[in-house]
Amino acid sequence: MTGNIAVAYKGPGKVEVIEIDYPSFELKDGPGVNPANIGRKVPHGVILKTVTTNICGSDQHMVRGRTTAPKDLVLGHEITGEVVEVGRDVEFIAVGDIVSVPFNISCGRCRNCKEGKTGICLNVNPDRPGSAYGYVDMGGWVGGQSQFVLVPYADWNLLKFPDRDQALEKIMDLTMLSDIFPTGFHGAVSAGVGVGSTVYVAGAGPVGLAAAASAQLLGAAVVIVGDLNEDRLAQARSFGCQTVNLTRGEPQDQIEQILGVPEVDAAVDAVGFEAHGHGKNSGTEQPAAVLNSLMSITAAGGAMGIPGLYVTGDPGAKDKAAQEGSLSLRLGLGWAKSLSFTTGQCPVMRYNRKLMMAILNDKVQIAQAVNAKAIPIEDAPRGYAEFDAGAATKYVLDPNGYVLGKK
Repeated sequence: MTGNIAVAYKGPGKVEVIEIDYPSFELKDGPGVNPANIGRKVPHGVILKTVTTNICGSDQHMVRGRTTAPKDLVLGHEITGEVVEVGRDVEFIAVGDIVSVPFNISCGRCRNCKEGKTGICLNVNPDRPGSAYGYVDMGGWVGGQSQFVLVPYADWNLLKFPDRDQALEKIMDLTMLSDIFPTGFHGAVSAGVGVGSTVYVAGAGPVGLAAAASAQLLGAAVVIVGDLNEDRLAQARSFGCQTVNLTRGEPQDQIEQILGVPEVDAAVDAVGFEAHGHGKNSGTEQPAAVLNSLMSITAAGGAMGIPGLYVTGDPGAKDKAAQEGSLSLRLGLGWAKSLSFTTGQCPVMRYNRKLMMAILNDKVQIAQAVNAKAIPIEDAPRGYAEFDAGAATKYVLDPNGYVLGKK
């Protein structure tokens, strides 16, 4: 038996590195664990020694106190690891494999999984379809911002890298396969991005930057990224995107200056429910601002990909409707323009193998695009604070010294 340290939510605005139990092949009671999952046996799982685990904007929603996350919930759903133990029912994954873990936990057995809808698996969360590691109301599977983590249904869930040495050499890119790269790619694909497309991405955080890089990979002619944060916009420009600074007004006029018309073929919402207004309202939280803006700037017959997170419960919202996830949408405008909308968790397994091949064959440099930076797990509180303050950085935690070296 060995020790285990992890990053835990300690209350609004606060995370700490704490000691937790080494994982076993059984779900035990703990912060956020659904009572119906307590005692659940996991002979189909593996225990990973974490290679990298990333801080995500979705984690920040909880840390800001914008969800019902309980104190001491272990965070982290972006996980890459080395297999150190396998359950008795695991056939095809072996000790020593380096693997990427989709943030969606899925069983591979239910109707939705068999249809490729792995973001809404029916069997892993007793409350509702869909689950994830270290996330509120997602069944209580312990998060991966830790030295060791349990992954269920390993033969189904894990993406094994073909060569260990190559994987470790490219680990800062490959770590993005657990969430933000497939999520950004899903946003671009569901927005209909293809060769010659003009694309607007709302939000220059890591998911927005991943969506922009994905749009380029898909052949977009012009990718425009909008945000209120000039440092993040500079990061978007660093790999060839055009940018719109929303503190200067609505995006339509600035898009017209770039394209000659005030609209785009495809749009991606990489912001979610903590959206703010534009121009003179840029300091005001307006949860529907991005969605309504995208309906205005997307050409008739176009599509919107919405990987940005929207929640059913937001106790920090300013009005009762938003606290229940009810937003004032201009749905009539979207209907009149025959726009298509795709929402929900990205089904990571739909994309991660293909994106792995793009990384391994140098077709994309996703770590560079999102400005990835590795830090020790002990520095996680600093990483959270800097990311929350608007740093144009994707923080990658290194719990076991694979990236920064052994201590």
